[in-house]
Amino acid sequence: MAEIVRGAIDALPKGQWEAAAALGLSRSSTLQEIVLPQVFRVVLPSLGNRYISLMKDTSLGIAIGYPDLFNVYGTVSNQTGRNLEGVLIVMVTYLVLSWLISSVVNLLNRRITGGTTR
Repeated sequence: MAEIVRGAIDALPKGQWEAAAALGLSRSSTLQEIVLPQVFRVVLPSLGNRYISLMKDTSLGIAIGYPDLFNVYGTVSNQTGRNLEGVLIVMVTYLVLSWLISSVVNLLNRRITGGTTR
C-alpha cells in the first residue's frame, strides 16, 4: 500500500512542489495542503482494490493457518449433510464484505471528485 501512495506522489508534477516553495510554504504544509489532496484522488481506487484483495487474502491465510476450523465444518457437514449451505454462507460473506468496501471507496471517490462520477 505504501508503494501505491509513493508512486502517486512521484507521479505528481514537480511544478506543484516548486509552486509551493515559491509561495513560501513549508514541506509539511505543502504535503498537507497541495500534494495529499491531489494524490488521494488518484490513489483511492487502487487502495480500495487493495483492501478488497487484503480482505480475501487474509481469510485465505486463516484457512491455511487454522485447518482445524475447517475440520469442525467438515464434521458438521458429514453429520448433517448440509454442504451447500456452508459454501453459500462463505460466498455471501465474501460478497457482502467486498460490496461494503467498494461502496465506501465509491462514496469517498464521489465526495472527493465533487459528485461528478457515477
